[in-house]
Amino acid sequence: MKLRQLGADGPRVSAVGYGAMVLSPGVYGGVDDEESVRTLHFALDAGITFLDTARLYGAGHNEELVGRAIAGRREQVVLATKGGLTGTPPELKVDGSPAGLRADLEASLRALDTDHVDLYYLHTPDPVVPVEESIAAMADFVTEGKVRYLGVSNFDLDQLRRAQAIHPITASQDQYSLFYRVPEQRGRVELLHELGIALVAYSPLGNGVLAGARPGAEAGDMRSWMPRFQGAEGDRLAGLSARFGAVAEREHVAPAALALAWLLNRHPHVVPIPGTRRTGNLTTNLAAADLELTPELLDELDRTFPVDAGMQPMF
Repeated sequence: MKLRQLGADGPRVSAVGYGAMVLSPGVYGGVDDEESVRTLHFALDAGITFLDTARLYGAGHNEELVGRAIAGRREQVVLATKGGLTGTPPELKVDGSPAGLRADLEASLRALDTDHVDLYYLHTPDPVVPVEESIAAMADFVTEGKVRYLGVSNFDLDQLRRAQAIHPITASQDQYSLFYRVPEQRGRVELLHELGIALVAYSPLGNGVLAGARPGAEAGDMRSWMPRFQGAEGDRLAGLSARFGAVAEREHVAPAALALAWLLNRHPHVVPIPGTRRTGNLTTNLAAADLELTPELLDELDRTFPVDAGMQPMF
């Protein structure tokens, strides 16, 4: 597995990471914990070294699952989790206060059964707590040895600059895919590069659509209530997905691998973290790291799926 460095001075991780959110109930339908642990073990055996979870996912269930899977293999993993956001989507509670973040971190350490987290994100900025106050509290976690590196998620450009002024930020986790190219707007990608911050891309397969999924109304599938998959917008997205699938078929490559390879080609500081519950899909995702795309194909994708033509915001 090829490696990429997180940020200017962060750890080196597998070029394709793993987003564990999909292993909790309420995301894409029913889950089986034993199968999930097997999938995580397969990911580690295949060379994935970057695992991503959060306190939010499954109200702690996801972290406990990841903790089970990495037991005895902790040294193989760059482990990332997030605090400051709890609840059940779309009803969420934001708490970026020092006390709230400390409570979240301590709960995460217990669930993950570890004495430290390699990368700890503020899951989203708190509208009533200054960014500086949240990041200063997280910097204390680094001093205490409970966290190695700091990250942020869903920050705007001003908030990124303010966070970086308090403590070095290693990674910014943002939604980014061929169908959601918002990070390319307003100079975000350029600013992250300037500040030495990696862009960790969540939902790099567009909630599965870029891999060929057709979201339905399955109970427990969050796509059943997300506006981007409803009505005319859902029909438009299905049309885009069909066009992308046709390109992948013509190129004799799996759509998921093509979508991830496109992201890896955008910039060397981008690290996608696709999630899947199936080992076959994992193999496909990992193939993206070795997939070479011609300049002509990259140009075609850029023209066919321009920055403003893809998905609407998640909520």
